[in-house]
Amino acid sequence: MELAHSLLLNEEEYNQLGEYQKAEFIFEWLQFLEKLLPVTSRTDIKENQKKLVEQLTSLLNNSPGPPTRRLVAKNLAVLYSTGDTFSVFQTIEKCNELIRSKDDSPSYLPTKLAAVVCLGYLYKKLGRILGNSFTDTVGNVLKAMKNAESQGRYEIMLSLQNMLKGLGAAAVPCHRDIYKAARSCLTDRSMAVRCASAKCLLELQNEAVFMWSTDLDSVVTLCFKSFEGSNYDVHLAVSKLLGTVLARALTSKQTTVPTKHNSRRISLEEVMELLGTGFLRGSHGFLRASGDMLKGTSSVSRDVRVGVTQAYVVFASMLGGQWLERNFSAFLSHVLDLVSQSHPKAIQNQMDAIGCRCCVSFILRATVGGLLGEKAQIAAAKEICQAIWKLKKVVDASVSDSNLETRISTTDVTASQHVLVCALQELGSLIHGLGTTAAPLLQDSSSGVLDTVISVILHPSVPVRLMAAWCLRCIAIALPSYVSLLLNRCIERLNALKSSPEAVTGFSFAIAALLGAVKHCPLGIPHGKGKVIMTVAEDLLCSASQNSRLSVQRTQAGWLLIAALMTLGPAVVQYHLPRILLLWKCVFPSSPKDLETEKTRGDSFTWQVTLEGRAGALCAIRSFVSHCAGLLTDEVLQRLLPPLPSAVDLLTQLSSISKSYGNSLKTSSTVYRHKLYELLAVLPPKMCEGSFHAVLKELVVDLTIPDSQFDASTFLLPPLCHEDDLLLLGPLLQETDHRFIEEQLLLGNNIAGGSLEYDPYSIYEKLTKRDSVPKPLPPTLSVISAATALFGVIFCHIAETQRLQVLEQLLNSIKQTKGSRQQIVQLNVVSAFSTSLKHLANCKGSLGPEEVRRSALTLVLGALESNNPLLRCAAAECWARLAQVVSDSAFTAGLAQVSFDKLKSARDVVSRTGHSLALGCLYRYLGGIGSTQHLNACVGILYTLSQDSTSPDVQAWALHSLSLIVDLAGPLYHVHVEPTLSLVLMLLLTVPPTYTEVHQSLGRCLNALITTLGPELQGSSATVSALRTSCLLGCAVMQDNPDCLVQAQAIACLQQLHMFAPRHVNLSSLVSCLCVNLCSSYLLLRRAAVACLRQLVQREAAEVSEYAVALVKESREDFTPDINIREIGLEGALLGLLDKELDQRLCRDIKETLSHMLTSMAVEKLSFWLKLCKDVLSASADFNTVASIDTTQEEETAKVDDASILTSESDERFHPFSNPRWSTRVFAAECVCKIINQCENAGSAHFDITLAQERKQRDSRDDFLVLHLADLIRMAFMAATDHSDQLRLSGLQTLQIVVRKFAAVPEPEFPGHLILEQYQANVGAALRPAFAPETPPDVTAKACQVCSAWIASGVVSDLNDLRRVHQLLVSSLVKVQAGKEAQSQQYNESTSTMEILAVLKAWAEVYIVAIEKQKNQSDSHSHSLKTANSAEEGYRDVTSSASSLLDLVQADLGTLSKLWLAALQDFALLILPSEYASQLPAEGGAFYTAETIENARPHYYNSWALILYATSLWLTSTGFIVADPDEGVTNLSRPVTPTTMCQDSSTRPSVKSPEDVNTDRFHLILGISVEFLCSPRSDAAMENIIACLHALQALFDVPWPRSKIGGDQELAVELLNVLHRLILTRESPDIQLAALEVVRLILFAAQEHVKEKRRSAEVDDGAAEKETLPEFGEGKDTGGLVPGKSLVFATLELCVCILVRQLPQLNPKLTCSPAVQSGKHLLLSEDGSRLVSAALLILSDVPAICSPEGSVSVLPTILYLIIGVLKETAVKEQDGQLPLPVAASLQALKGLLSSPMARAEKSRTAWTDLLRSALVTVLDCWDQADGLLRELDEVSLLTAITVFIMSTSPEVTTIECLQKRCIEKFKVTLESKDPVVQYKCYQLLHSIFQHPNKAVSYPYIHYLASSIVGKLQETEKSKPENAAEFQVVQEGIKVVTALTAAAEEEHRAHLVTCLLPILISFLLDENALGSATNTAKNLHEFALQNLMQIGPQYSSVFKKLMASSPTMKARLESAVKGNQESIKVKTAKLAKNPGKCSSIQLKTNFL
Repeated sequence: MELAHSLLLNEEEYNQLGEYQKAEFIFEWLQFLEKLLPVTSRTDIKENQKKLVEQLTSLLNNSPGPPTRRLVAKNLAVLYSTGDTFSVFQTIEKCNELIRSKDDSPSYLPTKLAAVVCLGYLYKKLGRILGNSFTDTVGNVLKAMKNAESQGRYEIMLSLQNMLKGLGAAAVPCHRDIYKAARSCLTDRSMAVRCASAKCLLELQNEAVFMWSTDLDSVVTLCFKSFEGSNYDVHLAVSKLLGTVLARALTSKQTTVPTKHNSRRISLEEVMELLGTGFLRGSHGFLRASGDMLKGTSSVSRDVRVGVTQAYVVFASMLGGQWLERNFSAFLSHVLDLVSQSHPKAIQNQMDAIGCRCCVSFILRATVGGLLGEKAQIAAAKEICQAIWKLKKVVDASVSDSNLETRISTTDVTASQHVLVCALQELGSLIHGLGTTAAPLLQDSSSGVLDTVISVILHPSVPVRLMAAWCLRCIAIALPSYVSLLLNRCIERLNALKSSPEAVTGFSFAIAALLGAVKHCPLGIPHGKGKVIMTVAEDLLCSASQNSRLSVQRTQAGWLLIAALMTLGPAVVQYHLPRILLLWKCVFPSSPKDLETEKTRGDSFTWQVTLEGRAGALCAIRSFVSHCAGLLTDEVLQRLLPPLPSAVDLLTQLSSISKSYGNSLKTSSTVYRHKLYELLAVLPPKMCEGSFHAVLKELVVDLTIPDSQFDASTFLLPPLCHEDDLLLLGPLLQETDHRFIEEQLLLGNNIAGGSLEYDPYSIYEKLTKRDSVPKPLPPTLSVISAATALFGVIFCHIAETQRLQVLEQLLNSIKQTKGSRQQIVQLNVVSAFSTSLKHLANCKGSLGPEEVRRSALTLVLGALESNNPLLRCAAAECWARLAQVVSDSAFTAGLAQVSFDKLKSARDVVSRTGHSLALGCLYRYLGGIGSTQHLNACVGILYTLSQDSTSPDVQAWALHSLSLIVDLAGPLYHVHVEPTLSLVLMLLLTVPPTYTEVHQSLGRCLNALITTLGPELQGSSATVSALRTSCLLGCAVMQDNPDCLVQAQAIACLQQLHMFAPRHVNLSSLVSCLCVNLCSSYLLLRRAAVACLRQLVQREAAEVSEYAVALVKESREDFTPDINIREIGLEGALLGLLDKELDQRLCRDIKETLSHMLTSMAVEKLSFWLKLCKDVLSASADFNTVASIDTTQEEETAKVDDASILTSESDERFHPFSNPRWSTRVFAAECVCKIINQCENAGSAHFDITLAQERKQRDSRDDFLVLHLADLIRMAFMAATDHSDQLRLSGLQTLQIVVRKFAAVPEPEFPGHLILEQYQANVGAALRPAFAPETPPDVTAKACQVCSAWIASGVVSDLNDLRRVHQLLVSSLVKVQAGKEAQSQQYNESTSTMEILAVLKAWAEVYIVAIEKQKNQSDSHSHSLKTANSAEEGYRDVTSSASSLLDLVQADLGTLSKLWLAALQDFALLILPSEYASQLPAEGGAFYTAETIENARPHYYNSWALILYATSLWLTSTGFIVADPDEGVTNLSRPVTPTTMCQDSSTRPSVKSPEDVNTDRFHLILGISVEFLCSPRSDAAMENIIACLHALQALFDVPWPRSKIGGDQELAVELLNVLHRLILTRESPDIQLAALEVVRLILFAAQEHVKEKRRSAEVDDGAAEKETLPEFGEGKDTGGLVPGKSLVFATLELCVCILVRQLPQLNPKLTCSPAVQSGKHLLLSEDGSRLVSAALLILSDVPAICSPEGSVSVLPTILYLIIGVLKETAVKEQDGQLPLPVAASLQALKGLLSSPMARAEKSRTAWTDLLRSALVTVLDCWDQADGLLRELDEVSLLTAITVFIMSTSPEVTTIECLQKRCIEKFKVTLESKDPVVQYKCYQLLHSIFQHPNKAVSYPYIHYLASSIVGKLQETEKSKPENAAEFQVVQEGIKVVTALTAAAEEEHRAHLVTCLLPILISFLLDENALGSATNTAKNLHEFALQNLMQIGPQYSSVFKKLMASSPTMKARLESAVKGNQESIKVKTAKLAKNPGKCSSIQLKTNFL
């Protein structure tokens, strides 16, 4: 194919190819040429033009296929438009000749068509350049059309459309001719021709004025005719034409056209009248009403009505939202008039009425819902209310005019019913869509929405009452705060008007609908409502028999309420279950005998009431089973069971009862059947096995002798077909934007689809789509669907013999019926059998023996060859299920053979399509095709069928089947890939475009092939690249196909290709294709485009976005997306689309696409994204402030009308998003949060303003989030103060994130202040509305979180500023204190739990922060006191803010602490396991009620941790000392207070002692913590775990709780084990450190306890001998520690766990393993070091809680660990710092060695031995280290040795061998070249030399003193050169000075004599001092100071030395003199500047 890539066709190569390859080669060349020509230079084109034109025109004669001819035409047009045009007329002439040719053979047809297409494109591109040649051309083409077949007519129409496009106004002379031709084509029998003609006329009306002026009527009539018998595509095309022409007629007022006729201006009324005519009278024209019409028999064909409906929508869309806003009332009254009684013919029967209502609803939904912004929608809702109100008055008048007995004719009353239904439905949908933004509408008393809707509930017509109830349901879902209010109102009206039948049914519908709405309202309704409704329902049922006029209504109402009550779920229903079960039991006769007596007694009325009641009861129980599955215990099932047999008995008697009482019972008995079947289908089959036989008989009768003569296939079969196969049946069964109205075309002519009045019980059911009204089918049909479902269940559970009888019975009944009736029976039977196979497959059952299989096979085969394509589809699926259920390979092969034989012999379309599909489906559920033989056979047959060009249907089905086989065969198919691919390509290039179904199947084949090839497509071999090229070629052909579904297939294929071989898909052309299709009128194409985008942006978001913008800038003519990508990029365009789109799935995909783009690009394009979000959020800001503006502008608005339009339009230009919906704004707010999150991951500069500004200056393209802080705050503010609650929540969430992330950012311009400080007013203003009384609790709860985040962030330090926000929390606290009684009865009780806990949690957070700040300050204060006292002012400054925060809380702390304790107590009860449920208080807790316990739980889980921490801190701050005086009688109205815990009122003492109160509180906190830490769920938040550990830390910070845990060893051990487990399961260092801190405190508590016991024992046994003291501490006198009971053991276990995890080398088992032996040193992380240090410090404290014997048993372990850590971490660091673990291990070592146990009599010897061994280990480290490659830190080891020498008793270290080794180490270290090491060594020796015990210090002095002096003497010659060396000398001199002091008298003189010369050698004379280095100066001063001290001390030696050495003396004197002079100079300076002096003075004094 690469050879095809050249400017001229490579003819040599071309001629060598076979016929099909030639076609592919040509297509590839043309495709390449299309891309090449626009970018080739003009000169190159002119050089090759002649040859190119020849090559292209010669292709016309080659009978090119449809895609090829289109490309030839395009290329010719481009060639002429860029090159010379002189030969263009020859080309046109040639085309005309080809068209004129008389050759009519099929082989010549493609050439003719190619010529037609060519002309179209030439004129389109060159237009007026071609002069007047077009009149001849058009004439010629139109002449050719007269005898052309459909394909020709189709191409001619499209060609004419292109000509008109290119010529524009120049084509006027031909307009009439073209118009005439197109008119005839608009009613062509081929649908494709109709579509093409509509497109041509649409182009024509741009210039042909007569179409929308003089000929308007005839154009309209023509369109109506065109709708007759049309399909979906025609509806779309013609409605677009009709709507556009009418819109044009209306808007062209200004351009008065001077035509011969006096063209008058047409008014809106007339235009609407024209459309209305079509809707009401169909295509019978205006005057020529046929005889039928006059007789009133004919009804409008549905096709016409649906088409006109779409035209209404197009008409309104063309005129736009603003036009609709201005003319809404006229539009509304006209549309509603379509279903009013003024046109009785349109709604003469129920079917028509339902159809018309459906259409009117669609018009309103598409225009009002789709074109208007929120503000306009509210205005529209008011208009609709007015309309309803007017109609209501008419009805009221007609009802009240006359006495009730003499009711006037019902026509007046029902006249308005359909109008009301439509108006109410639209009102409901409108408010549902507006959500909480509709609040102002309902609060506005002038519109009175609620009153209007509630008043209509009493309408005499049932559909109106139902729709009014539905409307209330929509209002309730949109505004959850109204649910309780509406329920109360309806219940109250129902009770008041019990005696009116309309009121009883109307208000019961309303209550049921509202109950159905509750599950969509997360805040719920008060629990007590259930009880009220239950009472009302019982009352209705009991009083039903009192008044026969109301019996039916009351019975129905009672059961409806009970059924609706079930939707509230088990939590509510369980309380009413006994009463419901009792009613259920009473409604059926208790024995068969009673049923018999019933039959003899009743009349038709009592039977009607009885059946109605029993149907209701069945429905209620079904509702119970489906909504309260949790309550279906065995006991309840046993109670449900008894009435069932009698219900089934009644079912069997129904036919005889109906016969006795005539037709009046028909509907009731059908409904009863339906409800019983539905119930039996959901009950556990085991329950009703006894009745199966009887029920099955009835089912068989229902299926085979149906009441209805309707063909119900379109609603029974689609769910039973596989969704892939439904694609075969055209767009009607697929999802489209017009599915709502198109559905009625699917059903036969005598069904219009479902409607609410057929089954009022569906009003409370949950819907798949939330705002669409449920559409239950008529009872006769719903019985059949219920029967098929139940048959499926029962068939699985009956014996196999019985199955055979049933199947044979069904087969016979099909045979015995004839004609259309036979088809209906067959359809019912197949549906039922298909369902049963599905059930059998699901429960892995078997079908039965051979006979059953044979009958099943006969049944399915019959359906496979049915005339109904839908039934064939269902049968194929059945075929596959049959193979699955039998699952026997021989049987499956037999099935395949049946199809093979049939396909070989059959010639009729039906069997060929059915069996080819059966082949494709056969292996669908068998895990794919495994046999190559079967595969080859299938492929062979399907290849043949797919080339049968005589029948497109056979081709489509065969290709579809092939695509299934490709999928099922998987890798087996590889051998067939090439031939299949070339077959697909060949068909794509040759099948006419009008056969869309074939193209769609081809698309599915191509997709399956790409999937099969998969990642292999990336390969580079010749075969793979050929396959890849073919795939791309196929996609290109499909992209050019005019059918949108084929284009969607192409996009899906390219998406697959991009996934497997991304490099080979041309991204820019793909993106342009996607952008164009984002606004397609086909839903499936939009879905495909967005799904593909979603995949692309996951990998290449930036490229996709750039391509989209680049393409718009190029602005090629074929690329004109309707979306504004130029201004707002692809991202903005998608956001705009999200706002307009109504399809849920599409919206979800758009959101995901945007999220992916945001994740990968938000940081780079920060300003762009933030602006997008801001635009969306601020677009609605005007909507919120609308009330305040209106008043000021009243005077002006009167005079402006047109002007206002202009201004608003100009506004729109600046505002890319006009009135976005609230859901879009919520998404924008979520995006802002995501952007902040992305920036956080991107780097710190986003949250550091100084850094951000620096980097921005360096590179202005850089952008940082912190620079946009004002925007972030503004967006959060706008969202948080919106009308929409959803948006408020998102806004508060955003605000919280902003506060949390930016809290610590300083403000560089005002040091000491934070950047957020300037926004405090905004934050306060955003929060205030959330605390208003009418705000929903979830918003208030969220706002509490923001408040606490704001106060805790520390942004605002000034108390007065904080007060604003603090006041909000205080007001909430007051509300909390009011207790349960004061709760509003608006929402469920659990919402007040949510709100209360949110408030308490917020306060807890503030309190915790206040305490932490205070703590930090006291720490820093004590620290600052150590350093300097001038910091006091600063300290005061800081404390003020912390203490002020604490002061804020302090005022309410008394109340808070009680509430916190109460909340914790509730939580403690709620986390009890379920077996303790009986112990929970019956009336609930402090903040939850017993009934709503399940709903309250999550709120407690959400907030307990911080409350626990705060309570713990509060108890600590009081030191557990305070016991409240009013503790016994708390002032809060709470049933349970923390004091009455677990106590019965009878045994309760009057007042508890403070000790008991404290103990209870201690155990409460400890219990909750242990319970949580024992098993924190894997998703438990880190914050909760840390808060819990902090709470424990705080608890053990004070003595009293420590004494409790210290004294209770079991408790302490348990706590340690829990902490150990936590450390094992959580890796987070923060958690582990917090846990270690708790361990330390527990150990400390145990130490205190042991000390206390020892002390008291000593006091008691003071007189006794010390030896007899009992041993305290663990290990008693044996030293044994019991795991599980020993605190020491638990502590060791925990510490070892930490140490070994950080330093695996410590584990002796591991040390042998090769991983650790490498000697490589692992450096610990900072966190690791901190953990290790914490663990070591705990270890060193362990011996303190042991007895002497116990201490001996743990000592080896502890020493091993401490020394192990020292050994592993003592490594030299670059900066010479001492690593933290080393410092900690030395500290621990010191603590351990100085333990009293080392000296205790009982353990002394053992300790001494162990400590010696330990010292040896340390010394050995040294020797081992020499062998290793790492540099050991000698200093640390020397320090360890020194610790041993200094801290242990002398006997440990004075053994000669040990002492020798130690001295040796010092000696070696002294020789070190490193000054730091020398310095440390001197320091250590200094301390050893001063050891009080001479036995210890003398040997060291003996061995080391001389070498120290020697080293110092060397420094006389080589003076120190830097600070480090100077320090060494300094330290050395200090050591010698100390030695001198310690030496005996006779040695002292000798030492002084050595020291003085060294010191004097350091002195400098005056001259040298000036030029000396700093080190020399310091040395000089140091020496001088020392000499001044030593001289007087040892004066005799000093004098003697001076006398003996005059040089020394001279040196000393000059130094002293110089020193005195410098002091004088300094004093003089100070005297001049006394201020300074004093400050220095102070400092020195302080030091």
